Amino acid sequence: MTAQRIVIIQGHPDAVTRHLGHALEDAYAQGAQAAGHEVRHVSVAQLDFPLLRSQQAWEAGTLPPALAPAQADIAWAQHLVLFFPLWLGDMPAVLKGFLEQVARPGFAFKAEGDNPYAIKGLKGRSARVVVTMGMPALLYRWYFRAHSVKSLERNILGFVGISPVNETLIGMVDKLGDAGVQKWTEKLRKLGAAAQ
Repeated sequence: MTAQRIVIIQGHPDAVTRHLGHALEDAYAQGAQAAGHEVRHVSVAQLDFPLLRSQQAWEAGTLPPALAPAQADIAWAQHLVLFFPLWLGDMPAVLKGFLEQVARPGFAFKAEGDNPYAIKGLKGRSARVVVTMGMPALLYRWYFRAHSVKSLERNILGFVGISPVNETLIGMVDKLGDAGVQKWTEKLRKLGAAAQ
């Protein structure tokens, strides 16, 4: 298998305490690096940036300087892996704010003719979304139809050309225990080795 360039985006909003998502991120990165892939990390909670407050700021404003390296890492990557906990049924606000800032016109898509979104700027990249949650993953997937993850896949990642997007949903995280954590870290290590 050809070595891939992978950027891992850690979307947990807690920049101080380590959580399950951080252990999963580490396992994925270890598997990827052991298999010869190049890995870069973006920790959204450690970045200082404002939230966008208008369409004009998004279309004509400048990217906050703190996000320039992250945007460059996304441009460099062939595969993106996003880790985040499900909060109130969705990704944490800081991750959404980050994605809104970096997915700007001129980078995430470009105009052609009268269509400002005609050319998908991140085409040719794949992604995996790894989501931890308190509820059972099957309940989230089948009853709630994984609505927020599907929205992320369709309205953000797919909109800018990232495809395919795969997902790993990990439920009942408070009840995993050491054996459950070990099982999931091993799964993520294998996904990292395969750059999937």
